[in-house]
Amino acid sequence: MVFLGRKVAVFVDGCFWHSCPVHATTPTANREWWVAKLQRNEQRDRHTDEHLGALGWTVLRFWEHEDPGAAVDVIELAVRRAPCR
Repeated sequence: MVFLGRKVAVFVDGCFWHSCPVHATTPTANREWWVAKLQRNEQRDRHTDEHLGALGWTVLRFWEHEDPGAAVDVIELAVRRAPCR
């Protein structure tokens, strides 16, 4: 989700695909391939966060298991605090 006028980008990361510290699992079949794939996903996420941050964006990330209402509260606060561009 993107709030262009406020430069706020919101990501909801899946626990499997983004290696949630609480729920991450690694398949046993073809394990080496999956470990490398999931590490690349994490690296891409960090790169994206850094790149957007360097461009003046506020980046918010939530896990799929997080309470949606709590996430909305954080998003609303960030959007309200961000300068309108």
